[in-house]
Amino acid sequence: MKRYTLTLAGVVLAVAGGTAQAQDLAAGKAVFDKFNCASCHGADAKTSVDPSYPVLAGQHADYLVQALKAYKRGAAGAPATSNVRKNPIMGAFAAQLSDQDIEHVAAWLASQPSDLGVRK
Repeated sequence: MKRYTLTLAGVVLAVAGGTAQAQDLAAGKAVFDKFNCASCHGADAKTSVDPSYPVLAGQHADYLVQALKAYKRGAAGAPATSNVRKNPIMGAFAAQLSDQDIEHVAAWLASQPSDLGVRK
């Protein structure tokens, strides 16, 4: 009986976690759409309008979080020693994002199919 209860609890937690993750991904897609990221990075986040713009789909979520927060710090005028990125366009967009928006959009972008990766 104890094993059955633990198994059931594990299944419930897994389903709840999957639902929460799906909601986070949906929230991330909403942020991507709301701030019109596709206008530069492409609707699929990997077909940029300019080859110098980075592919975002499939990028590591923690890297995207760090980059967006660095743009945000740069837009806020933080000193260069604060790990900032200075780009007027990205800074203006990042300044409007909450930390939760950043986490959600990074998770969504990381979940998108992409050719990014290590080739063997």
